[in-house]
Amino acid sequence: MRLRIGVACAAVLLTSSIVGKLGAQGAPATPNTPAAGAGAQGRGRAGGGGQGAGGGAAGRGFPAQQRQLANQATLDRGKMLYEINCRACHGQDLRGGETGGPNLLRSQLALTDLHGELLIPLVKNGRETPGTPPMPALQIPDADIVAIAEHIHAVQATSRGQGSPPAGPPIQLNIVQGDAKAGQAYFNATCSTCHTLQSMQGIATRIPEPMQLQNTWVGGGGGRGGGRGGASRATVTVTPPNGPRVEGTLVRYDDFIVVLTTADGIERSFARDGDVPKVEVKDPRAAHLNLLSTYTDKDMHDVTAFLVTLK
Repeated sequence: MRLRIGVACAAVLLTSSIVGKLGAQGAPATPNTPAAGAGAQGRGRAGGGGQGAGGGAAGRGFPAQQRQLANQATLDRGKMLYEINCRACHGQDLRGGETGGPNLLRSQLALTDLHGELLIPLVKNGRETPGTPPMPALQIPDADIVAIAEHIHAVQATSRGQGSPPAGPPIQLNIVQGDAKAGQAYFNATCSTCHTLQSMQGIATRIPEPMQLQNTWVGGGGGRGGGRGGASRATVTVTPPNGPRVEGTLVRYDDFIVVLTTADGIERSFARDGDVPKVEVKDPRAAHLNLLSTYTDKDMHDVTAFLVTLK
């Protein structure tokens, strides 16, 4: 009990000291550089990968972003001990294992711990938390718990912000999997009423990335501006009950208001009350949007495979 209280007090004092320093400086401190030989896990911190551990750049004032990572020998030993003692409950990637242990990447205790001082009493005494399996008491030497803690912190340091893509090179998807001849037949039957084959020549040169090309034609932004030019923007004509008719590019249109930008760049807004004022919208993408519910996966792949040939 004395050890547990003493460690807890030390942790409070250490955390208070860090917070005090941050307050005195007026800004979060820059994370320490990992120890030499920290390996790939340690380097993830220096390269910006450690942002997720404390919530991104704004979290650099938290203890999780202040700790110095251990050397590679300690990290390797800690990983081995984690695999033996912790993996079944907390998972190989620390996000929870088969027996339902909590996610250590989000654990406030694991994030606040610096070098095992908070984890030692937890591991040795165990803990019961409502809604999760109980943490059993494990008879593991303090030095081994510290090594496990260092491994956990090294993994936390490589975490990135929520919603970030997986680490590694960008994944390149090859979406040109359709039948170009079937795509041309679909184009002739469905699209030729608005688009001639001659007008579509060169679209694969203007939009060379197949994914962007598919997104463009599906969304109806097939103009020379790659879907961003004025040809793909909806226009609107507003006729007030008393006053001149106003035309422009549509900005917003709902049951309460219509907003447009006139040709001279002035933004105009009109309150709506039922059918007053009269509003006429012309959206060049309307035909494409109406077709969205009719496309099959095969249609989309076939048309894209055909359009990429129009260079």
